Amino acid sequence: MPKITVLPHETLCPEGLVINDAPQGETVLDVLLDHDIDIDHACEKSCACTTCHVIIRQGFDSMVEPTELEEDLLDQAWGLEADSRLSCQAVVAGEDLIVEIPKYTINHAREH
Repeated sequence: MPKITVLPHETLCPEGLVINDAPQGETVLDVLLDHDIDIDHACEKSCACTTCHVIIRQGFDSMVEPTELEEDLLDQAWGLEADSRLSCQAVVAGEDLIVEIPKYTINHAREH
């Protein structure tokens, strides 16, 4: 099973975390939530906001490419980088990952 290293985040994971048993086929978001890293996901994992935005510092190319919808949403994310993904859409593949959770998020989800 691939390893996910989560870099330290001031409030969500101050010490950082190494997850040695990340199941292939699970989203990065689900793996983080399963390990008590309470990353925001305002749209309930439906690819409709950017609150679960992460930066994949290592292993980005091992994942399936983002959809056009995900890329459109990422264009609105705070702190967008070339290796940014929505963690609700980024699926763990066979390689180890290093994940950074940005300091800020922008919530584009709205209740009507």
